[in-house]
Amino acid sequence: MLTMSGDVLKTKRLVIGQISMCRGCCCGNTDCGKPEVPVEWLKVEWRRMGLLKNVQLTISGCLGPCDLSNVVTVSDFSGSVWLGNIRHLYQYQALVDWAFDSKVAGRLLPLPEEFADCRFDPFRRVGSKAERQEEFKLRKAESSIAG
Repeated sequence: MLTMSGDVLKTKRLVIGQISMCRGCCCGNTDCGKPEVPVEWLKVEWRRMGLLKNVQLTISGCLGPCDLSNVVTVSDFSGSVWLGNIRHLYQYQALVDWAFDSKVAGRLLPLPEEFADCRFDPFRRVGSKAERQEEFKLRKAESSIAG
């Protein structure tokens, strides 16, 4: 786990959440057969709906994992939700509508149900002591094979 020490910076521009859209090596790369990420359309809609000062939209480089097309993270003070396989304009429209409703509510609302099948956790979880020991053994065996 990462920790910080010392003073914490403060900003005058507090937002209720941040949406990060992957537009890296794979996501939105239509030349490789991946679905488009409608970046310009999203920027226009975000401005039109007055979302910029409430729900930050970030078009980023690679968020990974690359096997799930068009990765999106939705973050607020409590953590992040990861979405993958965002393939259709109606999904992006649903995100814009949800962000607007969240702006009106003054907090991030639960994501629409249509994103339930798009959620994933990109982080490996190692639970019990036995599982951590097994993981250590596997890593040790892999490093001896590679070396």
